[in-house]
Amino acid sequence: MKRIAVVEDEPLMREELSRMLRHAGYHVEEILEFHQAAEQLEAISPDLVILDLNLPGASGFQICREVKGRNAFPVLILTSRDQMRDELQALALGADEYLTKPCRKERLLARVANVLKRYEGRSNLLEGEEFLLDRQTYTLYIHNTSVVLPKNQGKLLETFVSHPSRTVTKEDLCMALWGTTEFIDENALQVNLTRLKKTMTGLGMKQKILPVRGVGYRLESGEHGYEG
Repeated sequence: MKRIAVVEDEPLMREELSRMLRHAGYHVEEILEFHQAAEQLEAISPDLVILDLNLPGASGFQICREVKGRNAFPVLILTSRDQMRDELQALALGADEYLTKPCRKERLLARVANVLKRYEGRSNLLEGEEFLLDRQTYTLYIHNTSVVLPKNQGKLLETFVSHPSRTVTKEDLCMALWGTTEFIDENALQVNLTRLKKTMTGLGMKQKILPVRGVGYRLESGEHGYEG
């Protein structure tokens, strides 16, 4: 059963949406804490998010940006904002569909089904900043091209992308590479990290793998990282 997360602050609208989706055979999760919506959605990892733009204490645009920047699941905007600039902004942030309220039940369900169908087979894809990584084949999709990474490089990149915005310990990386943390081979780990860094640079990736002193490494966008 496909899981759909509903991010809607108006109780009657949220209840109607949830009831309609459940009747159509979907499992529904309702998000009620909007200032932490992106974190909640990441934890739930639904098959689809239906997102309102006008939320108390939070911007639907910001939630869309955060969700699409760190996850591979689709976002359908359902909002009363009917201005073209709002639709274009949402689509530029990665939204997959944009519908305005009021919306006929048949149209909404058709768009939901269409988006879900487009995303079938993408459950193995991890979404990073301007790239996708297939965790089964370690194929990296970036800049309208694809590259199959060597297995160890793919394992390392998968580990970093699976833990966005946090430090990955040496133990985490060794577990990813060799399935054990009983013996950490610093030299072998450095060799594999160096190879991945070289590949990333060659592909023009924005991210940098930076050391976090005494802990491990983290994947950072741009030139600034943490050394603490």
